[in-house]
Amino acid sequence: MAAAGALAPALRCSLGRHRALSRAAGRRGRWPFLAEGASLRPCSTRAALDGINKAVVDRIIRVDHAGEYGANRIYAGQMAVLGRSAAGPLIQQMWNQEKDHLRKFNELMIAYRVRPTVLLPFWNVAGFILGAGSSLLGKKGAMACTVAVEESISDHYNNQIRTLMEEDPEKYKELMQIIKQCRDDELEHHDIGLEHDAERAADQNRSTCAAQTMVRGQWRQMVSKKPIG
Repeated sequence: MAAAGALAPALRCSLGRHRALSRAAGRRGRWPFLAEGASLRPCSTRAALDGINKAVVDRIIRVDHAGEYGANRIYAGQMAVLGRSAAGPLIQQMWNQEKDHLRKFNELMIAYRVRPTVLLPFWNVAGFILGAGSSLLGKKGAMACTVAVEESISDHYNNQIRTLMEEDPEKYKELMQIIKQCRDDELEHHDIGLEHDAERAADQNRSTCAAQTMVRGQWRQMVSKKPIG
């Protein structure tokens, strides 16, 4: 109970930030969840939209944007609990890479004129709780969560690459390169988690199951849900 109570201020801060982002939606048009510093200028929009399978690209970018947003919230939750521990710098290093991923998908959302999923508010809170909750088990619990999430995300990226290869590997070359780079970073995080004894976490099975169920369920929901707007 004491540990849960300690999380309350951080969670209130997280909810406050989400409400602030929502209020800013009117000023930012359709993009209330843009990462700080993201460019609002479309990058070669006409060229990007020319001759693509818009339904496929929209689904891929929307899901990946939400997934990276959720990953950022998971690491934020882990840092709220373990930020001042010996594991803090390692978690921050992985979080910084996730921030780079989110910035890139923010740019792609604008370039390809993709609207975000309605599930971003859910991920804002649930991702933070998953990260913080697993971290209450200690460093090994946090790493077990990281391994589970990154394994699921890497598999998902591989499926997307196969889909784009079947569509037209030359036409989607740039998008595939971005996805491959993100996948490689996620695999690196997965391996880092294993190197730091994730597989020996006391409640690994419970933490892993929760993480994988949440991530996979999120993707299924995002494919079926309508975007914002």
